[in-house]
Amino acid sequence: CMCWFLYQERAILTTMDITTDGFGFMLAFGDMAWLPFTYSLQARYLVKHDPHLSATALAGILLLHVLGYCIFRGANGQKDAFRRDPNGPSVQHLQYLQTKRGTKLLISGWWGMARKINYMGDWIMGLTWCMVCGFNSIIPYFYAIYFCILLIHRSIRDDEMCQAKYGDDWQRYKQQVPYRFIPGVL
Repeated sequence: CMCWFLYQERAILTTMDITTDGFGFMLAFGDMAWLPFTYSLQARYLVKHDPHLSATALAGILLLHVLGYCIFRGANGQKDAFRRDPNGPSVQHLQYLQTKRGTKLLISGWWGMARKINYMGDWIMGLTWCMVCGFNSIIPYFYAIYFCILLIHRSIRDDEMCQAKYGDDWQRYKQQVPYRFIPGVL
């Protein structure tokens, strides 16, 4: 809902899209051409292909979407609250790694489970948009496949930037939070 986005706008302004990538060809092309194509693909597919999903299947997809949303919003909200006030009541219990730069890297809560757990939640939500198309064609899954590649690439770029920014502290952080996307797996 647009109201929720507006409520969370201050957290959006601290994301990699805004703070690092900046506005250039990649963002302009993506917003004007790529996103309208990829975001509408499932709807266009459904116009001609009814997957005849059962109520149980749709409920399962909805629950998976809610899980992705909770992971995405929970992780980003926790990071934003910690950045704003590490002594705030909702985040004061979180453990962190104090860096030589004077900044703090979260090593508990959502961010203690995986370094990019918010990406996992975001991807799960995108996957559910594809799942409502059924499982008879890979075409509606283009978005989930593309988005997976984008998130992996983005996480590699971010890892390289953090290595340059934090040096040895980044290696210590990766030892304490060894998983990139999925806790205990990857």
